[in-house]
Amino acid sequence: MTGQDNIKTTSIGTLGKNALIQRLTQDFETRDKSTVKGLDNDASATGSGQKISIVGTAMMVEGIHFDMTYTPLQHLGYKAVALAMAKVVAMNALPRQIMVNMAVSSRYSVEALEELFAGIHRICQRYDSDLAGCDICSSMSGLTISVTAIGEADKDRLTGCGGAQMHDLLCASGDFGSAYAGLLILEREKATFKANPDFKPDFASHEYVLERFLKPEPRTDIVKWLAENDIVPTAMTNVADGLADAAMRLCSISHCGCEIYEERIPIDYGTSHVCSDFGTNMLPVSLALNGGMDNELLFSIKQSDYEKIKECPNVAIVGHITEQNRGAIMVTPQNTAIELTSQGWNSSIPSEE
Repeated sequence: MTGQDNIKTTSIGTLGKNALIQRLTQDFETRDKSTVKGLDNDASATGSGQKISIVGTAMMVEGIHFDMTYTPLQHLGYKAVALAMAKVVAMNALPRQIMVNMAVSSRYSVEALEELFAGIHRICQRYDSDLAGCDICSSMSGLTISVTAIGEADKDRLTGCGGAQMHDLLCASGDFGSAYAGLLILEREKATFKANPDFKPDFASHEYVLERFLKPEPRTDIVKWLAENDIVPTAMTNVADGLADAAMRLCSISHCGCEIYEERIPIDYGTSHVCSDFGTNMLPVSLALNGGMDNELLFSIKQSDYEKIKECPNVAIVGHITEQNRGAIMVTPQNTAIELTSQGWNSSIPSEE
């Protein structure tokens, strides 16, 4: 037996994605003075003048982030870009260019890839962004797509995950849990189809949650509204892995705590409808906190901006910033404080194991 055999190892299943990245990158230091914001944020920010360049990335792997059984290729291309753009938006910036890298197996035809790029073209048109680069290599199995989004922000409006202060208001865009609700519907219909190939799925009452999963949108509308109303968030982060994970990340990097009020968490009726379909053990607030893939924004603002933010469409004030030693908690309607926890390492598609 060698000394190597006695080394204690840690399963990545014990860590969430952000905790894993933090552990792997904890020894890296900022060496270049042009790096304004780095690893602690949703995207990197570089520059030395008034205009700061923002770069965010997103990767999607077949079988992990998408299932071709129910994923239209145009939607896949659109979604891959949207996820990368969301990283730029979470820095209070707007995307301007994208770069696409793909690894693709021979089972995909040229026509299939044209469908994929039709979705990429569509989102570039919608958000006035240019495809600035593309590279494709072969893959032994399936499809992997990685998108880099590049944006720009004024230095005095740049926002990162750190900066939240005591008594700041905690705000959230859109609603939560709906994307995961859409995934649950798709996975259920897939399982039924596998058991009975003659089965015809009916998605008539679930259009909203399905679109939230298959074709999310980067919240550039929120960034534009904040600029028009002269509000600069003190901290901001993308909600990709559930509201609880985002709140914990913002608190950790800002060295603060927070209180989120359960009754103020925005949840769409369609999400509640899905939970009802799946039974009494599935609660809408659980999907909101831990479901992920909503592509929304969680941000803090000064209390002096309250009169402005309350007029913002699609933004809810969900809580406030507290002392660091209080941690991130959710307060129920019964005034019970529940500590927020992040899920361990997992894929975006529920495991069949």
